[in-house]
Amino acid sequence: MDWLARMNRAMDYIETNLFGEIELTEVARKACCSSYQFQRMFSFITNVTLAEYIRRRRLTLAAIELQNSDAKVIDIALKYGYESPVSFARAFQLLHGVNPAMARQEGIALKAYPRLSFLISIKGAEAMNYRIETKENFQVFGVEGVFQTNGGGETPNTPAEFWQQCHANGEVERLAANAGDLPSFISQDLYKVHAVCSYKKTGDDTFPYMLCAFKSESSKTNGYTAIMIPAHTWAIFPSDPFTWDKFDETIEMLYRRFFSEWLPTAGYEQVDGMEFEIYGGQDGLNYVELWFAVRKITDL
Repeated sequence: MDWLARMNRAMDYIETNLFGEIELTEVARKACCSSYQFQRMFSFITNVTLAEYIRRRRLTLAAIELQNSDAKVIDIALKYGYESPVSFARAFQLLHGVNPAMARQEGIALKAYPRLSFLISIKGAEAMNYRIETKENFQVFGVEGVFQTNGGGETPNTPAEFWQQCHANGEVERLAANAGDLPSFISQDLYKVHAVCSYKKTGDDTFPYMLCAFKSESSKTNGYTAIMIPAHTWAIFPSDPFTWDKFDETIEMLYRRFFSEWLPTAGYEQVDGMEFEIYGGQDGLNYVELWFAVRKITDL
């Protein structure tokens, strides 16, 4: 089953269960990936979180039902997963701009969010630079955090906030000082500190993220978490050179193009969502490489 079929099978499950409980682990199972991986792909491709998409779909159907039935508001609220008419009315007002009772008035303007389907679309002729490399196992070490897929939890609750915290408390600089020499299998233009994500299982609704350095003979690893990265095939996507003020848009563009343009058509799939953010610099500018652990799809 190819990538598009997997994603659409997951969307079929969501649509079928809008009236009941939607298990995110089951959504991910339909797509043959982890919960974190599916939610990450979904948000980059659609520019909306999976939770927000489900909320919009439920409130779209609720508005249709209000206009076309005499069902009580409380019954419709319960049907679409709201525990009380108050919470339902608040969510309905936020999306549609009117309360549920007003939705039954003739001529009232409402919003409709249709069911999403994943298709191959023809885009511009802008090339994507990438390379496929097979690397033997290697080790990295560093400072790790475990984060919820929905961004909740204690501060820092996102990788970006984790970076900010580690810059502020000097952890990034200490890790760079303890990194030692760069190993021979990577570019010597790289900086000392990078990041790796989803390198182990932490739970259905969480993912690990580590600020890391490549381990070499000169590395000082005491006090750090060290992990072995198994031998993998990697799809590597380098950015154009940029200044740090352009970092967010640069890395977001790389992720979005990987998920929406390369992955659906390349004949590969991700391996457990494992990926690296590798940072380097040349001629006074910076660049980033995204490394995605991949394998060929055998059932095309």
